[in-house]
Amino acid sequence: MKYLLSTLALGVLLFGGSQALVGYDKDRVVSFGALESATPETARAQAQAWLKQVGKSDAATLQKLDVIWKQDDRPVLDRLADSLALGSAEADRLLREARDPHTPPPVKIADIFKDAKQPVFFRANLGLAYARALSNRRVHEEALEILKLFTPEQVVSPSTYLFHRAVCEHSLLLKTDASRTIGRLLDDSLGSPERYKTVSALMLLDMQTWKDKDLGAVARKMENIERRLELARGGPQTQKLQKEVILRLDELIKELENKAKKNSGSGSGSNGGGCPNGGPPGNQPGGGANPTQPMPDSQIANNGGTGKVDPVKMRHLQESWGKMQRRDREKALQELTRNMSPRHREAIENYFRNLAQAPRK
Repeated sequence: MKYLLSTLALGVLLFGGSQALVGYDKDRVVSFGALESATPETARAQAQAWLKQVGKSDAATLQKLDVIWKQDDRPVLDRLADSLALGSAEADRLLREARDPHTPPPVKIADIFKDAKQPVFFRANLGLAYARALSNRRVHEEALEILKLFTPEQVVSPSTYLFHRAVCEHSLLLKTDASRTIGRLLDDSLGSPERYKTVSALMLLDMQTWKDKDLGAVARKMENIERRLELARGGPQTQKLQKEVILRLDELIKELENKAKKNSGSGSGSNGGGCPNGGPPGNQPGGGANPTQPMPDSQIANNGGTGKVDPVKMRHLQESWGKMQRRDREKALQELTRNMSPRHREAIENYFRNLAQAPRK
């Protein structure tokens, strides 16, 4: 499947770029012209000029700078970030903390990124390196907040800026924003790495399948909750997302219950509303309380269950999941997902399993 999607994405890029993507609206993307990455020579000259400006142009510092820029196998942004760390102890600290997976992620944006007294060159490129490190750790909220302070024109690698901003927006389910950012990456950013283009095209293709209130939307929100819990962020925002999931699951279950009642009340014909071909309902995929063959994942089961789950019970299940016996978990999940397909049942089961294992404050 990954190979197929990658081939499809590459085909989209080869035959028409982002305009060929389904649902892509060229008129909604604000284009500012071509965005080209800085050459190593240009970036080094800018770094050296900044070091001189902050009084860090002594022989020892310049020698370290020379060592950094001789590492031709490293990206320009990485070398520039290390150069900025030579002239700013705070920049050095922030970068080390962001890159260290054992350091707790930040809960607020450091003042240095908003300090108008600091040159934009310094703040923007430090911000990009810092946000990229956070994004790689799935700390998307703060990474996106930092990236929004700047523009791709202000950094040495516009494609890196646009790609990681798109990743953050996609992960936070900001479909419109992510589509716009990916549009600029595919259309305006010159020399973007192929991996950036491929992954961006896949994200855009993925978002074409999103619907606002289906089970897929619930599953995506559950994944976001799991990510936040893994980062030990069980505060008000996570609790708000959990309540939204509970309420939407309750709505979906009630909708399925009402639909099942309506269908059972409207059955007619010689077979009493059973199988259209006259056979017993139990022989249809997912068509009775005792189906004889598996139901396709894309089909919603109708096994006659009540499907009633109120938010209070859902919250209780969240809180007690880690303490429950396996048979009690299975029973609770069976009741909760009675009218859902196996694929959606598995997603919800994974959610509760990860919920119990995630660290919490």
